[in-house]
Parts: sequence; structure tokens; C-alpha cells
Amino acid sequence: MSELRVGIGVDAHAFGPGVKLVLGGVELEGDGLAGHSDGDVIAHALIDALLGAANLGDIGSLFPPGEEVPAGISSLQLLRDAYVRVRASGFELVNADCVLIGEQPRIGPYREEMARGLADALEVDASQIAVRATTTDRLGFTGRGEGLAAQAVALLTR
Repeated sequence: MSELRVGIGVDAHAFGPGVKLVLGGVELEGDGLAGHSDGDVIAHALIDALLGAANLGDIGSLFPPGEEVPAGISSLQLLRDAYVRVRASGFELVNADCVLIGEQPRIGPYREEMARGLADALEVDASQIAVRATTTDRLGFTGRGEGLAAQAVALLTR
């Protein structure tokens, strides 16, 4: 009988001037998110979900901001590196569900591309990754347009 593990990841970043907007590995029009890497909240939430399910810590402990992780690094590279560790501990992804939280941008036209990019980084089939979005009806920092947040859930098997 296989062992199943579930992990939950959450990330949030404020919008920052002069930064490109990257979500789910896809560069979009609009103000970017401030962060040590490219600020991709979807990828960051997925990293934490994967690491949590495998009991391997979190993104901050695996990739602390500093000289070891170059500023502006692609979050897809961080996702690849994290999943290598997850697989080395004996786990494989069953599926993941990622939800962007914010009023803008609308990601409907990019969801499949985001799922493919995240799946490619993990070397899994795109059908194993769902990317969705929701708003907060203008409540909180995402509702006021100050930044974006994301949540992800990952199911692993060993």
C-alpha cells in the first residue's frame, strides 16, 4: 500500500516598481511582485506545498535570501530544485492545485500555459497541475491592489 501525504503552501508579495510580473512561470503585463527571486507567488506556494507534504521544511529554510540564491532567480528553477529533494526523499507528485488570490491580473488566458510551465519544471504531466484564481471582493491587501497571494495543495505518494 502506498503512503499519501498532503501539503499546503501559501505565499504573498507586494507589488514592486520596476519588476516584471511572473505568475506560474509566465511573464505577464503589469507591475511585478517584490521578492528576492522573481516573486512568483504561485510557484512559491507550490514549493511550500511540496516541501510540507514531504516534511522537508519550507521555501525560506531551503532557499534563504542571500548569496547562495541569486537575486531575481526564476522561481521555476527553485521549484525544480525543491522537487529534486522531494523525489530524493522517495515521494512523487500525484497532483497539485494552485490558486492565485487577487483582483488583477485576470489569468484565464494563461492558466494552461502556467500549468504546463509548472509541470515541465517538475517533469510531470500538465494534467497533474491545476491553476485557478479568485478575488477577495476588494477586501484586504489583495483587494486593494497592493499585491497578490497564492495557495497551493500538493498530494504526494511514496
